Amino acid sequence: MATIIILLIALFLVSIFSVQNAIPVTITFLFWKFEASLAIVIFLCAVIGMIAGAIIVSLMRAKAPARKVTNDTQVSKGPDAIK
Repeated sequence: MATIIILLIALFLVSIFSVQNAIPVTITFLFWKFEASLAIVIFLCAVIGMIAGAIIVSLMRAKAPARKVTNDTQVSKGPDAIK
């Protein structure tokens, strides 16, 4: 629950910052060139960063239990092999 509250606060602050900087800017990426509001660019970059961070954290959490299970299995086999 705390994570959601922190996420909403960060999103709110980015929204305020981007609205206060609502001037048009030219975006150039590889061969593309287009004009957009700085507010939209900042907001989209923040949202994409949050999504990427959430994906990375979820992948790290998904791999963590698998490592613990293999380590527990190896530890339980270790003393049996000694007997």
